[in-house]
Amino acid sequence: MKKAKVDYSAYLFIAPIFIGLVVFYVYAFLRNIFLSFNDVGVFGERTYVGLQNFRDLIQDPIFRRATVNTFFYAGVGVPLVVIISIGLAWLLNQKIKGLVFYRTAVFIPAITLPAAIGLLWRWLYNSQYGLINYLLGLIGVEPKAWLGDTELVRWSILIVLVWASVSYMVIILLAGLQRIPSMYVEAAQIDGANTRQVFFKITLPLLSPTIFFVTVISMIGMLQVFDFIFLMIRSESVAYQYAISLVTYFYESAFALNLRGYGAAISVVLLGIIFAITAIQFRLQKRWVHYD
Repeated sequence: MKKAKVDYSAYLFIAPIFIGLVVFYVYAFLRNIFLSFNDVGVFGERTYVGLQNFRDLIQDPIFRRATVNTFFYAGVGVPLVVIISIGLAWLLNQKIKGLVFYRTAVFIPAITLPAAIGLLWRWLYNSQYGLINYLLGLIGVEPKAWLGDTELVRWSILIVLVWASVSYMVIILLAGLQRIPSMYVEAAQIDGANTRQVFFKITLPLLSPTIFFVTVISMIGMLQVFDFIFLMIRSESVAYQYAISLVTYFYESAFALNLRGYGAAISVVLLGIIFAITAIQFRLQKRWVHYD
């Protein structure tokens, strides 16, 4: 029997991507874990300290606050993103006038750079000249220091996170809705089901795999929030400490304070949190996700 000829040119085409993955992801991942067990100086000199960086994290009040804030962003933000995205996707799946315009308007945040979004909302939140305080003033509400008040700053960041995340998730859910065979909905309507019953008994169960995907990637994204906090709040302000996330604290430790090993330990802890939550999500999906 004649052996099949192997075309090695295919390996040349995938080589750049493969090398990039190995260098910038696999090596960086392993290197980061290695650095978390070391005290790394400004010029790269290392001293092995074992688990000391992780012990210091446990006693670090800023790390504890950053962890609480990160869980706040994920715990409150993800349900809001999923619920709002499902509602908007369902509305955009209806036959209404101006549908193309509405879909385009909803998708605009998904193609806008995070830096532009952060600067835009920083202006909207401005305590003196911001549009939000101006509109509130028209109805007699006192202006708020949205990014300066320690009680409001987390909620202000959360609003931006949800607003920026919803548009991309709407597109994914809209694609999932359009994959649902119309015969199921038509059969339910023939049996006398109303719109609410069709939505909860037919649409949501069939859309559950897409909802699960959106939930997972939204959770991972919310746990890694950094850019909006960094762009919208001055690091020297008091409110910054009340909005700080684990990724923000990692940046401050590793690049502002040059505590590379300590910063690596923070990222390793965040990796463990993301892995644990994602594993739980995959474990629980059997209870509510319905695959055809």
